[in-house]
Formats: sequence, C-alpha cells, structure tokens
Amino acid sequence: MTKIYSFLLFLAFVYSANAQNNIVIKGTVVDINTQLPLELATVYFTTVKDSTMIEYATTDKNGNFIINTKKFEKPVFLKVNYTGYQAYFEEQKGLTESKDFGKLYMIENANVLNEVIVKSEAPPITIKKDTLEFNAPSYKVRPDANVETLLKQLPGFDVDNSGKITVNGREVNQVLVNGKAFFDKDGAIAIKNLPADIIKKVQVSDFKTKKEELAKQESTSDYSSINITIDEKKNKGYFGKVLGGYGSDEHYESSLMMNFFKNKQKISVLASSNNINSTGFSMDEVFDNMGGGRNAKGGQGASSGGRGITQSTLAGINYSDDWTKDLEFMSSYNFTNAVTKNDSKSNQVSFLPTGNIVTEADSKTKNENTGNNANFQLEYKIDPTMRLVVAPNLNQSNSTNNNSSFTSSVDENGEALNESTSSSHSTGSNTNFANSINFNKVFEKKSRNLSIVFNNNNSKNSSNGINISETIFHQDGKPNDERNQNAKNTSKSDTYAIDLEYTEPITDSLRVRFGTDFNWQNSINDQKTFNFDEDTDQYSDLNLSLTNYTTSKQNSISPKVGITLQKSKFTLNLNSRTSIVEFDNHSFYLNQATDLNKRYLLPYGNAQLRYKFNRSKNLTFKYDYSNALPSATQLMPVANLNNPLNSVIGNPDLNPIEKNSAGIDFKNFDFRTRSGYSVYIRGDYYNNDVVSTSIYDDSGKRNTTYVNISGTYSTSIGGNWNQQIKKDAHTLRYGLRLSGNYNFDKGFTNAELYSAKSIVVTPSVYASYDYGEVLSIAPSYSLSYNETRYENFSRDATSNVIHRINLQTTSYWPANLIFGNDFGYTYNSNISGNFKKDFFLWNTSLSYGFLDKKLYAKVKVYDVLNQNQSATRTISATSIRDEENTVLKRYVMFSLAYKIGNFAESKKGGRGRQRGF
Repeated sequence: MTKIYSFLLFLAFVYSANAQNNIVIKGTVVDINTQLPLELATVYFTTVKDSTMIEYATTDKNGNFIINTKKFEKPVFLKVNYTGYQAYFEEQKGLTESKDFGKLYMIENANVLNEVIVKSEAPPITIKKDTLEFNAPSYKVRPDANVETLLKQLPGFDVDNSGKITVNGREVNQVLVNGKAFFDKDGAIAIKNLPADIIKKVQVSDFKTKKEELAKQESTSDYSSINITIDEKKNKGYFGKVLGGYGSDEHYESSLMMNFFKNKQKISVLASSNNINSTGFSMDEVFDNMGGGRNAKGGQGASSGGRGITQSTLAGINYSDDWTKDLEFMSSYNFTNAVTKNDSKSNQVSFLPTGNIVTEADSKTKNENTGNNANFQLEYKIDPTMRLVVAPNLNQSNSTNNNSSFTSSVDENGEALNESTSSSHSTGSNTNFANSINFNKVFEKKSRNLSIVFNNNNSKNSSNGINISETIFHQDGKPNDERNQNAKNTSKSDTYAIDLEYTEPITDSLRVRFGTDFNWQNSINDQKTFNFDEDTDQYSDLNLSLTNYTTSKQNSISPKVGITLQKSKFTLNLNSRTSIVEFDNHSFYLNQATDLNKRYLLPYGNAQLRYKFNRSKNLTFKYDYSNALPSATQLMPVANLNNPLNSVIGNPDLNPIEKNSAGIDFKNFDFRTRSGYSVYIRGDYYNNDVVSTSIYDDSGKRNTTYVNISGTYSTSIGGNWNQQIKKDAHTLRYGLRLSGNYNFDKGFTNAELYSAKSIVVTPSVYASYDYGEVLSIAPSYSLSYNETRYENFSRDATSNVIHRINLQTTSYWPANLIFGNDFGYTYNSNISGNFKKDFFLWNTSLSYGFLDKKLYAKVKVYDVLNQNQSATRTISATSIRDEENTVLKRYVMFSLAYKIGNFAESKKGGRGRQRGF
C-alpha cells in the first residue's frame, strides 16, 4: 500500500507542478460602433520573432474567449481576425500570468466613404463550426516541398514514417482535394505528389458518412477528415512526375503521374509497373516504389512483400468537375494486373486432448489476377433544401491459379498418420455491381430532415479448376483417396437495402429519429464436380458427393428509433432497432432436397457519449449490442468433401450470435507542443458464438461441423504518450506506445471441451530528431510477447517473443543530395528449429537533383546484407503454426525521376503568369 500512496502522491505533485505553469487568458470581442459581440472571431497569440503560433481560440455567441495555455516569457502578438473587419493586434512582453483583456474592439473594413477597402490579414487558424481551417501560406516550407511537408508544419499535425496522419491525436482516414476524392481515400497519392505552394487552405473536421454529411448530423466516427483546397489563382495548369529504373536480377520499376487542373475540372492519370512487390501507387522521394523502405506501412524491421514476389502493373484515370453550380461529377477507372510466385513451407502442431498432431507442408504457387474497377459519383442539388448523391461502382476481375503441394502428418510419437500430394490449376472470374443512392431533404425548422438511402450489391462468380491429388492414410486400414477431377462452380448474390429516417428536433439540443430499414438478400451456389473418365479421356463422370446446389434468401424489416442530445460539452447518441427476419435455405445434395426455414426477432442497440473537456481533451464511450445469423454454409446439412483430410457439414440447430461490445477512449493533446497522450480499453463478450468443432480419426482426418459456444470474450487496452521539444532548427520527438489483448476462447475437439486463454502485450518506444530540413533520424524498438494457456489439451502453455529494432535516417545535405537509410533487425525467439530466428533488413538510397531539382538520379540497394526472410509464428486456441515464404533478396536499382509542372497564376485585367515547379 505504501508504494501505491507514494505513486499517487507523485502524480499529485506532477499535476500541481504542471498546473502552476498554466495560465488563463480571456476577453470579449465586440464591434466598435454597435458594441455588439462578434461570434466565431479567431483570437490567437504568435511569437514576435518568427510568427510561430502559440495558442488560439474562438469567441462564443457573447463574444467571449478563453485560452488555456502555458507560460511564455518572450514577446508575443495578440491578434484577432473576423471576416469583414480589420485585423486587431497588440504586442505583449510575454504570457507570464493569467489576464483578462476586457473588451477588444474591431473596426469594419470599409471606411465611411465606401471607397477604400482595407485588406485584413488572413489568420493562420480559423474555426468554422466543427471545422478547423489552416491558412496554408501562413506556414513556410521549402519551395519544392510537397503537401506532406506542409502538413508536418501545421499545429497539431503529425505524419509518421509509415504515412499515417494524425491531427490533435486523432487518426485521419480520408483526404480530399477540393472536396473530392483524389484516387485513394487515405490521401497517400495527394500528400506525396501535390506541391505545397499551390495549396490555399487545409480544413480538418470529424469524418462523416455521406448520410451524416447530407443530413448535417454530428459525426459518430473516431476519425478525422482532411480537405485540401487549391488556390484559385493556381488552379490552372498541370504537374506530374515520371520515374524509370532498372537493376540487378532484371528487377525494374516505372511509374507516371500527371494532373491537369482547370478551375473546377481536375483530371489525373497514373500508371505503374514493377517486379519489386509494390502493388499500389507510391512515389516516395527517398525509396520510390521500393517495398520494405518508407513505403511499407507499419513494416518496421520486417520483411517486405509478405508472401511471394509480385510483378504488378496498374493504370488509372480520375476525373472530377462541377458541370453546373448544382451538379458535381466524379469518376475513376483503374486497371490492375498482378502475378505472384511463392514457395512456402510450414510446420504446424495441432492440439488434441489425447496428444498432438504435427503437420509439415511444402507448396509452390503462381497466381495471376487482373482487375477493372470503375467508380462514379454524381451529386445534384435539386434545390436549396434537397440533395441527391448517386455513387455506382463496377468491378470485374479474372484470376488464374496454379498450385502444387505436399503435406505429411505424424502423431506425437512420430508415427505416420497421412500424407498428401496435390496439384491444381483453376481459372475464375468475378463481376460485381454496387450502387448507393443518398437523398436528403431539410426543412425550414432547423435540424428537421428526411433521409432515404438505397444500396444494392450484385455479384456473380464462376470458377473452373482441375485438381489431381493422392492422399495416403497410414492408420486404421482406411483406403487411399485418389482424385483427378474438374470442379465447376457458379455463385450469384443479390442484396438490396433501403434506409428511411426522419429527424425531428424537440429542442435546440434534443433530436429524435424515427425510421425503418428494409433488406433483401438472395444467393445461389451451384457446384458440379466431374471425375476423369479414362474411356472417354474427358471429365464427364459426375461425382454426386462433390456436387450440390444451394439457395439462401434473407429478408428483414427493422423499425428503429434514435435520440441525440447535443450540448456544448457533450453529445449523446442512443439508437435501437428490432429486425424481423425471414431466413429460407434450400439445398439439393445426393438427389435429396432439404429446406430449412427460420424466423427470427433480433434486437440491436448502441450508445455513444462524446465529452469534450476542452479543445484538446476529450472522452468517448461506446456500447453496442448486436445479433448475427449463422451463414447458410454453417446451417445447411450439406457435406463439403473437397479436402480429403477435412470433411465439413453444417448444423441446422445453430442459434444467432449474440455480441456485447463496449469501449472507452480518452485523448489529451496539446497542439502547440504536439505533445500528449491517449488511452483506450475495449471489450467484446459473446453468447452463442458459432465455432467449428472437429473429431479426428486414427489417421488424422477431421470431420468438422459447427456448434454454439457461450461465454467467450476478448479485451484490449492500450495507450500512446508522446512529447516534442523544439529549439531553433532542432526538433526532438519521442514517445511510448503500449497495446495489450486478452482472449478467452472455448470449443470442442474430439467431443471434449477445451479452453484457451491468450495474452499479447506489445510495448514500443520511438523517437525522431530533425535538424531543420537537412537531417532526419528516427529510431524505434518494439517487443511483442504472446502467451496462450490451455485446458484439456496435452500441452499446458506456449509463448513467443519478437524483438524489432528499426532506424531510419535521411540527409538533405549537401544541396541537391538525398541520402536515405532504413535499417531493421528482427528476432523471433521460439520459432521452430527449421526456421532462422533472426535477420537484418537494410535498404539504402542515394540521389542527386539536377535542373533545379526537377530531375533526380538515384541508386538504391534493397537488402544490402542479403538476409531478408519471411518466417512467422502464429499461435491460436488449437494450434501453433510456423511458416516461411519467398521474399525479395538483395538487388541494386538505378533510376531517374523527373518532375513536370506549369501553373497559370491569373490576375484581373492582365494575362496569366506561367510558373513551373
């Protein structure tokens, strides 16, 4: 107890010391003539030396502002901005104590003669309701900088080495350009390719679904959205980048991106081809398309490429325009082709109550996938009160897969159980059409609106495959299983949904929602398998045991009601609905028809409370209660005998899955110092969860079905703490991150109940040091500990520890020279002796800029030490699996990258000025 009291006393001391360093600045902004208060005026402090933002606030409806900040003992400017008024500013010797500035008087821009307009200074930060707006020209970056560099200068923004953006501690999951998507939703292409000096504003708001956006509802998301607006004066022209490279072992990379802007019209074209495992489109200034470098999100110290080596080609075009003031159009088309080759070997230990089964496997695969994807969005403002958004999507893909494998299983005494050899070749095609229609009608009374959302998803899949296999059983006299078969499968799925919702305001802060959801789902699966007939030399002998026809229909109607209570400090959302479900399934198998018709009454409910203590500190609580139906495959008594070592059949007596989820998130972030912390805890509890259960025979073959299990749960807890120290050109950031998971699983193996309790703890420490725009150093270390304890298995427990160390360095000195290094080390403690426990992965890049940094010549070396590997251990409730796959090894790449650009900067009464970049 003494230690606890001492710890609490220490926390109290730290809090007290921190409180003594905080001060409160307040005042009131009014019109000098009318003496009326001005709402949403921006009040902020900047340093006199270099105009660095210190703190800001906006005024309330009474013109009052309150700024909570830390002491600052150097000269500062107090500035106030309000649209239509001259900027107000006064110099202070510092912010050393709390102060009430009283009334601050604002003067309208126009003078009494209405002949002279005084242009006011654009504030670096403006708050417009729920949107935080940054004036981009107020933040200085180097002339050739991209948007990513600009974002790193904005208060509260952070862009980590993997490209993840956070604002005031909240992750960004959407980046728009002029309010429209720019190829990818996460904005990686936009922030790495748009030049910073064409940007006028960067707007940050809570991410909203299209329904929330049209209905002007508050966001229910924990994510933020960024909108980058281009300066109208620079919104005419083109820019882009072209890259080509060739290296050792015939490795190559190439990419092209061009953008054409003309006022509201934007056309972007991209293309890429490489055989170095870069399947997306990324053009990092240091490593370009090289996977495992800075482009590998979250891949610190890990091997790149995952499973196999991929040669990929992609091409795409994005078009958006405002056809009229009421009609906006967006569209994109993407073509992709990827060929992946992989050699894999694995070692798996499966747990049984009576002993373990050890399975070793080797396989070779070659898969090719070709895809065509087209997206459209049409937004029409019918009148000031009605908006319609139609967003269709069409996706078509083809695949060719070749696989050969060998597996063998032994018991814990080394006695052979079975072995299997197989080879297969298959082709497949998929067509999918999805569409979303959002209609919203707002009424004269504030917050009253009607929302109608229609969604459909229609897909068709077909496959045709040849499988030749032989499975030998070494125990219990079971006959061997030999197959030479042609499997043909066709499946169709059609889903339609309508969401009707009406919102009625009761008071200014209380709103009630009424509505109904309608859902219709229909699926068909037709599988035919033919044995090879030696007499006819054709696949003409229908195999009834591997042939089946199933259909599934699910129709539901779900009345719903919701309440929103919104105050200045908190927002409370409560929602409830009840689904009346008809679930009809039909199968025809072994010349026998089976019908399974179910009726359900399923309740749903969720609650969300978001409390804002102040601008930088907030708390979110969520609770969700839901039900989910078993799939038709899990329910229907149709045997799946495709795998000779595992026969699967459904269970018609399954009950719906019942789930309770709850979570708390707390964030405290100081945008000025880019420092703060966040913590979260979440949990899921299941009743009637659906799990698979298997019975093994003496030869190791499984017979599997599905059962309901209650009482399983999972919890997760984590946090992040980071600090920043900045002095002149030196910036040091450092932090700690912790995540932990605890899971309790249950199930049946050989008709005996087992349980598994697993814990995963992953602490990490990271830091970065920047010296101006000359040098960047970013070291990090993480440890992952995984332990699982078992009951009713022959093994009591198992554990694994993985260490990862990573160091990234980038130097921009001397001028025109960029030198980048990514160095990682991974150690896997308990992986089996057949796999190497540790390896180094070091990538390096050296480039030099010519022609005013428009042309860069580069030499890059991947896996300098030639040690890269992909060896992983997976621990589950019933097995331990070690696996190794093919990865890229050392290669050298020489490349040239060229930037293209020309913008027209128009001026009234004169011709535009052309400017390259």
